[in-house]
Amino acid sequence: MSTTLDHAHGHADHAHDDHHPHGWRRWLYATNHKDIGTLYLWFSFIMLLTGGLLALGIRAELFKPGLQLFQPEFFNQLTTMHGLIMVFGAIMPAFVGFANWMIPLQIGASDMAFARMNNFSFWLLPPAAILLVGSFLVPGGATAAGWTLYAPLSTQMGIGMDMGIFAMHIMGASSIMGSINIVTTILNMRAPGMTLMKMPMFAWTWLITAYLLIAVMPVLAGAITMTLTDRHFGTSFFNAAGGGDPVMYQHIFWFFGHPEVYIMILPAFGIVSQIIPAFARKPLFGYASMVYATSSIAILSFIVWAHHMFATGMPVTSQLFFMYATMLIAVPTGVKVFNWIATMWQGSMTFESPMLWAIGFIFVFTMGGFTGLICAITPVDIQLQDTYYVVAHFHYVLVAGSLFALFAGFYYWAPKWTGFMYNETRGKIHFWASLITFNVTFFPMHFLGLAGMPRRYADYAAQFTDFNMIASIGAFGFGLSQVYFLFFVVLPSIRGGEKAAANPWEGAEGLEWTVPSPAPFHTFETPPTVK
Repeated sequence: MSTTLDHAHGHADHAHDDHHPHGWRRWLYATNHKDIGTLYLWFSFIMLLTGGLLALGIRAELFKPGLQLFQPEFFNQLTTMHGLIMVFGAIMPAFVGFANWMIPLQIGASDMAFARMNNFSFWLLPPAAILLVGSFLVPGGATAAGWTLYAPLSTQMGIGMDMGIFAMHIMGASSIMGSINIVTTILNMRAPGMTLMKMPMFAWTWLITAYLLIAVMPVLAGAITMTLTDRHFGTSFFNAAGGGDPVMYQHIFWFFGHPEVYIMILPAFGIVSQIIPAFARKPLFGYASMVYATSSIAILSFIVWAHHMFATGMPVTSQLFFMYATMLIAVPTGVKVFNWIATMWQGSMTFESPMLWAIGFIFVFTMGGFTGLICAITPVDIQLQDTYYVVAHFHYVLVAGSLFALFAGFYYWAPKWTGFMYNETRGKIHFWASLITFNVTFFPMHFLGLAGMPRRYADYAAQFTDFNMIASIGAFGFGLSQVYFLFFVVLPSIRGGEKAAANPWEGAEGLEWTVPSPAPFHTFETPPTVK
């Protein structure tokens, strides 16, 4: 009898193990949105450090004029791969990780809509990353055509280019699946009573972002597939000698590429829109206008692509259209910045790490927005095109924008994820070190660009030496700040420490509220008053 019982008990154990796999099985077969979110976040952080190493290679080479460390061909491989890895490997998967973790919690869903597709869309990324990084090891090295992969350069490169194209196809498929999952989850799985206009802003920004991804990832796939057939199957899409047009590649690429930069910033807006009300202890100012502004940005992002192409000889009428369309995007963006500042106005603010990152985001992202407005002016852009001014502009948007918001989100939600509080002092050290070194790195690049220093050059004239030295020193400081973040903030807060309260931000700094302060998942009816 006992053997039969043991046998049955063994079966039950086995079934239980299947249901909750342990060890590597838990991660390989993960269908739980939290585990998949964690996988995305770790993957993106590893890619961030990888792309960061390449960036430090670039800055080490540019520390002084002349060729120090690398041949120009390898230098160009570094710039290309740094861009591809950061965009497709670090920023986008990180936001998808946040979406996986937070969206079901925010809308009251049990999980994401398609749990197994969720697993698949993550596990496509590591092989794609191996293909991408492995292209350094093949004859001819990684692609050196710039992250935009412009023809005719991209039709001449070695096998590394093909590896890059396949990697981007796989990452694109992953993005499309993730987006379908997010749209379905948000539209079909909200808790009873949660109308769309009651959703937290993060869920809104991701809904809009997911639509953008579904719309533009196939366009990128088309552009790189045409490049592939030009390379190997004798077509002439982008080869002028065969009746093709290399500028057509730019039109197709940027029709993907411009919405892509909004794909990388809209979820950041969502995170910041969650954090500012929580630490100002006031509801978000102008919630509806935030939703409409986000939607407007998404729609307008489709009609501005050729502002990347002012130097290609397009007709003046086109230049005027794209100039004005680009300036129009400043309006909804300005609405968002105004609303964040109005939310903080007369709030009972405290400045824990998430709030510091969010305020740092507003300050530095706004600077990036202004330089973007300057680049939108056609005659100015023709001078600044392909100089370090453009490098400064998009790093202010993507590092101080996307990355700062990701850090803000980590500090805000990590207590909920891990169950432990991070060390507040270390969080503040990470913030100030990153903010200062970021500006030391990228602010001088505005001056370099205005003085005419071209980007993607391994060498430069002596007059640019001082600003390049400053930028390189800042870059190494910024890199070290992220290593500090890994070893002194992330790992300790996973291992344990002070237990996090159910809402770690309630009554922060010992203040008491008569109405519960905004938890990440709380929708306000009445603003709180201080006792």
